[in-house]
Amino acid sequence: MKALDHQQQLFMVESDQLYRTWIEALRHARSYRYGMRWVSSKGRQYLVRRHDARGNGKSLGPRNTETEATFAAFTEGKARADARLQQLSRRMKEQARLNKAARLGRLPTIVGEVLLALAASNVARDFCVVGTHAIHGYEAMAGVHCQMELLASGDVDLLYDPRRRLALVTDKLEGDGLLGLLQKVDASFERLPDTRFRAANSNGFMVDLIIPERDLQITEAVTFGADDLVAVEVPNLHWLVNAPKLDVVAIAANGAPVMMRVPDPRAFALHKAWLSQQPDREPVKKRRDRAQAVMVAALVQTHLPALPFDTASLKFFSVDMLARARSAIEQDSDIRLPGIDF
Repeated sequence: MKALDHQQQLFMVESDQLYRTWIEALRHARSYRYGMRWVSSKGRQYLVRRHDARGNGKSLGPRNTETEATFAAFTEGKARADARLQQLSRRMKEQARLNKAARLGRLPTIVGEVLLALAASNVARDFCVVGTHAIHGYEAMAGVHCQMELLASGDVDLLYDPRRRLALVTDKLEGDGLLGLLQKVDASFERLPDTRFRAANSNGFMVDLIIPERDLQITEAVTFGADDLVAVEVPNLHWLVNAPKLDVVAIAANGAPVMMRVPDPRAFALHKAWLSQQPDREPVKKRRDRAQAVMVAALVQTHLPALPFDTASLKFFSVDMLARARSAIEQDSDIRLPGIDF
């Protein structure tokens, strides 16, 4: 684990600040995207504010001094929003160039592009990145770079909380679903025929839509459009879905700052440690799970002291799970978690 140098730390701070400003500018500019126009009906003109890509809208009234002022204010506001977004987008490109030169880029570019697309559609906070790529978020939080061989992965898992209202996400994705969003990033993404929860592009990179296992009485499919990905239920994810979430700006391999929502790093480490002890887990995956658990636990203890491993902070885990995870992390390592005591 290597700490970032002062120049890299500065670029990380600047990237975080710039991204948060840019995404707000993007959302503001997108609020104007469907436009406002005059529509003629029965010999009169009416001002209509469109609210979706299908042309649906709402009439704001007949043409008069008031609606003409509304239209003028909308046009002026749109111009200002577009100009601000263009300026910030240029700064984002320059920052990406600096980040790449400083060797800050860690997250695979395709993952960064998917996360940027989620953010542009205002659904970034509806999906949590779990699995290996979440570690890039923890690196960014701690200001370190971890062993790259433990971060390599050919897929990204997007965890959705099925307790959230599906209709809200579906509306934001404008009927195209998650698969449609992926295809805007890379047209080669296709849903795999035998695994409806997974899409893969022509390079073999995969995106999985997952949810925690639900009660048998709940049969509603979690999907966001016709022919879209359909989430698969994965056992024992309830710990991660109930854990606190953090929104972290990481750096993609092309230098672009991207926001990713990740579970609390303590939850990640403990869940990975617990997985490494499961008898039905593949041996290769079990070894990798434990190595990642130890690495993230060390990262938290060394660089994120505000996040203690104690039972008061980890109430979303069962006592048995915490005991098994602690045992797995402490075995044959220098990590000690005395706060997880009963």
